[in-house]
Amino acid sequence: MTATTDTTTTAGTGGGAPDPAPATVGRIAPLLPVVGHDTLVPLVDGRQVTYSNLDVAASAPALASVAERVAETLPLYASVHRGAGYLSQVSTALYEASRRAIGEFVGARADDLTLVTRNTTDSINLLAGCVPADPVTGAPGRVLVLDVEHHANLLPWQRVTDATVLTGGATVAETLVQVRDELADGASAGRPYALLAVTGASNVTGESLPLTDLVEAAHEHGARIVLDGAQLVPHRRFSLADTGVDYLAFSGHKTYAPYGAGALVGRRDWLDAGTPYLAGGGAVRRVRTGGTDWHDGPARHEAGSPNVIGAVALAAACEALAALDPAAVREHEGELRRRLVSGLEAIDRVSVVRVWDDAVDPVGVVTFTVAGYDPGLVAAYLSAEHGIGVRDGRFCAHPLLGRLGFDAGAVRASVGVGTAGEEVERLVAAVRALVADGPRAQYDVVDGLWVVVDDPRPVPEGSGLAGLLATAAAGYLADVAACLPDDV
Repeated sequence: MTATTDTTTTAGTGGGAPDPAPATVGRIAPLLPVVGHDTLVPLVDGRQVTYSNLDVAASAPALASVAERVAETLPLYASVHRGAGYLSQVSTALYEASRRAIGEFVGARADDLTLVTRNTTDSINLLAGCVPADPVTGAPGRVLVLDVEHHANLLPWQRVTDATVLTGGATVAETLVQVRDELADGASAGRPYALLAVTGASNVTGESLPLTDLVEAAHEHGARIVLDGAQLVPHRRFSLADTGVDYLAFSGHKTYAPYGAGALVGRRDWLDAGTPYLAGGGAVRRVRTGGTDWHDGPARHEAGSPNVIGAVALAAACEALAALDPAAVREHEGELRRRLVSGLEAIDRVSVVRVWDDAVDPVGVVTFTVAGYDPGLVAAYLSAEHGIGVRDGRFCAHPLLGRLGFDAGAVRASVGVGTAGEEVERLVAAVRALVADGPRAQYDVVDGLWVVVDDPRPVPEGSGLAGLLATAAAGYLADVAACLPDDV
């Protein structure tokens, strides 16, 4: 990546004039074009600015190439697997070709299965039902999981397996010792763990534990390992075959393919023997009134009409990411992250959240707090007065946020291959303006969310919406926003 002098200005601090860009910073251009990169959004002062999407860790925008592939595929869409018509045969071929492309992207071994799911949560719930029971006692299989996990890699194990949640240490080295000791203790006590479930990269801080050490520890004590790759796969090249990881779950909507598909890729034996995830057509060989013969392979867990378009989109995203130089991706996101962290830490009253001080090579996820301001207010301010999208709350990682002392939540900014350096500079400038001058608009809490009082921003024309989130979903958000703090 070659840096050039950036002489542009950034739009919007909430005043009448645009923000001046920091003097002579290296321009960082996006690596790939994404849909919506030039979308204009209204501010409370009546201006419009280009939206800065720094919430890609939640849902990344579609790559332009993915949207083009979807548009090309829609006229060919028809029923899958059981249709004799020409378009049915084409759709079936597209679906199965997409499955192969997804598996190849993550280094699937020759005997691995690639299952098309809805997302990472769906994939891990599916695998949880396939963890073998104790061969002697018949008790549910034991799973070891850390408290740093997203709820998607925590709750499924607690519901259907014998799960132990291990509190992580203050450092990577200390945490690895704890993992090894717990696995060893289980094996020596005659109650070995069947599975170690870990994140590939924290959705809160972007940090991770050394995968080589985790795989070695799990396999040494007879356990398999599943990786929550939701935050890893979009940012780092990964291979099941090269790492020895047994199972990988990831989401299309975080991998620049927001069309409702995800994947679970891994060893066949557990998946072939596990209870079918969905009972329905396509998962069966034969149904009788007295019993059912189930398929093995992917069909066993993909009952119903599959998401052809989602699979095609995810495969297209995998192909686009595979064509990038991994070193270029690492450099691009690393520089964005460095600028974001250094810029935020230079602002009085701003603190960056970390799990381990000795973590290396974090992906582009940065979480921070601003003393004196509720995280929800910070996020609302960034949106309403600067046109910047971030995430606030507890990020579906309650145990971790609680252990780190952030029960009231925090603010998360995240970058990806479609992010430009100017967007990071805008965020830093906006937070600096907040600390220096405070918000210009008035804000209040409605149904658990911070909103602009008498928000003047219009909804997009032709959207069919009557209002923005807080008014359109009033009465509903309080029941579903469980990843928000309880006391906003």
